[in-house]
This record gives sequence, C-alpha cells and structure tokens, in this order.
Amino acid sequence: MLETDKYAVNIGPQHPSTHGGLHVEAIMDGEIVSDLIVHLGYVHRSVEKIAESKTYQQYVPYTARLDYLASNLPVLGYCQAVEKMIGVEVPERAQYIRIIMAELSRIASHQIAISATGIDLGATTGLMYGMRDRERIMNIFEMTGGQRLLSAFIRIGGVADDIPDEFIPAVTSLINDIPGMIEEYNGLLTGNEIWAARMKEVGVLSPEDAINYGVSGPNLRATGLKYDIRKAEPYGIYDRFDFDIPTGTRGDSLDRWNVRIEEIRQSGRIIEQALHDMPAGEIKAKLPRLIKPEEGVEVYHRIESSKGELGFFIVSDGSEKPYRLHVRAPSFVNLMVLPLISRGETLQDVITNIATLDPILGESDR
Repeated sequence: MLETDKYAVNIGPQHPSTHGGLHVEAIMDGEIVSDLIVHLGYVHRSVEKIAESKTYQQYVPYTARLDYLASNLPVLGYCQAVEKMIGVEVPERAQYIRIIMAELSRIASHQIAISATGIDLGATTGLMYGMRDRERIMNIFEMTGGQRLLSAFIRIGGVADDIPDEFIPAVTSLINDIPGMIEEYNGLLTGNEIWAARMKEVGVLSPEDAINYGVSGPNLRATGLKYDIRKAEPYGIYDRFDFDIPTGTRGDSLDRWNVRIEEIRQSGRIIEQALHDMPAGEIKAKLPRLIKPEEGVEVYHRIESSKGELGFFIVSDGSEKPYRLHVRAPSFVNLMVLPLISRGETLQDVITNIATLDPILGESDR
C-alpha cells in the first residue's frame, strides 16, 4: 500500500472566501482533510481594552464595528447592558424603532451570508441577488442616521432621532417584497442539483457537539435545536411579537443555509407587527450628561444577534468609564467547530463550511 506524506494548505488570511482575516491551515492527507487549525488575530483592534478609556456614551460607535454587517444588533446589546446597569426605562416608541432596526440588520446580515455562500461555491448570480436586496436596507439606514454600513442609530436610553417620513413606506415596501426575494433565492440555488451536492451532508454538526462547543444562532438551530434567546429569554419587547423559530434536521451546510433564509421571513413578520403597533411619543429617556453606575456593579446582558448569542459583561468602578468590558462573541465560538465538521471531507468542503458557519471576524478578533 502506497502512503503519501501529509501536507498543509493555507487558506487565507488574504482570501475572499475566508470572509475577513481568517487563516485556516488545512492538513491534507491526499485530497482528504485530516485536520484543520484555525488561526485568528489578523484584525485584532483591542475593542474591549478601548472601552476602559471611553465614557459609556463614547463607546457606542465602537460596538457597531464588532459585527459590521449587522451593526444595529451589537449596538442594541451594549446599550441594553448599560441600561440594565443604571436602571433606565426606554420609551415605548424607541423600543419599537429599535426592534425594526435590529431585525433589518438581521435580514441584511443573512443576505450577505446568502450572497457570500453563493459566490464561494461558484454561483456568482447568488451574490448579485443578495447584494441587490440588501442595498435597500442600507438606504433605509442612511435615511435614519446617515450611516449605511456602521449604523449606530440606537443609543443608550433610546434612539438618536425619530424616524423620517419616508421610513415607514420604504420598510413596508421591503417587507412586502421579502416573499419574492426568498422565492428567487430558492429558485436560483436551493433546488439546484449542483448546489445541493455541494451542501447536503457537508459539514454535519450534531446537536450534542453544538451544545458542547457553545454554538449558538442559526448554526445551532440547523442541528434541530429550537433555541432562540428572543423566545427563551425575551429582551426589550420581543415577547410581544409572534414569530417562529426555523430549525433544520441534519445540521449540515444546506440546513444552515435554509435556516437563514427562513429567518429572513420571520424577521419580516416581526417588523410588520412592530410597524403596526408602534405608538407615538418620546424616543429617548432622560439621562445625566455622564453615566456613572455605582461602584462594583456587574452586569451580563445577551441578545440573539444574526450570528448567535452576543453578550456584554461590564464591570463598573463608579466612574464614567467601564472598569472592564468583555464581549461574548458568537462568531469566535462558532468557528471552533470548523475543524470538527471538516475532518474527512475535501478541501472544497472547507470553503462551504466557512461560508455556512457565517463568521464575522470583527467580533472574533476583538
């Protein structure tokens, strides 16, 4: 029997299919992946340490840079953590605006995941469809806070400003078009035989391994586990909305793809209800010029971001700046299963697995 020496193939960090500064060292035995080594740290920006030199209000824009493809979600998580520390009540209208902005960010993030998976697997048209639809959400963000990508419209105590007159018609039009968007995604890719062959039974993650590794978000739900923090521990006003939790059955790449597509539909349902029920009134609570939580206060607050459980742990020393801030980043945790689900597969399957795990390196390298 002839045996070959194992060799290493470096994927990234300068490669479009790694979705940022991710370096994956694939140990190959012939054409089969024997092991994977995930190397992080290429875009480290000391975001947690920077918090110690910024006031609580000044730090808000930094959180948008964690998940820069769904920037309203990390901003929401951080602001709610600070609000929990100081015991402030957010006005009702601001609560509804926050939900709309957060779910729009979730849709935009999943559209990027769909687009990136399309081009990573060679379906360039998939990139065009997803980016075309996401552009409408970027336009909505621009009309609110002026920022398209790094929207920090949510602020401690509420939101930066009230929504403009053209906001509700633009969002309503987008929500009405979601079924048509999903039909196009499915028609182009989901039912395609080549697409199914590249995705089905590739990168299988079991529910037990997902729990043991701390995987969360769509990657967890694709294994069949019906767990969503918005339902399990509702934060803000999520307990007022009716929506389903999409799940998979196999835990493979195709299930992870399908779960994200269905979550776009459910986010549309949430936004539709929020638009219907949104009251008039104030959009920001009255806060002191400088926020100074009591000394020794510790808080951990988590939300369901587009990637999974995003948590903020903050410790106060009584000053206007956090004594310590730590981010529980879902992408960092989710990436740890990449070697597990890739062993025994081919090199092209590694690209599929990275795409369907949908990591964002801005929060993995903090």
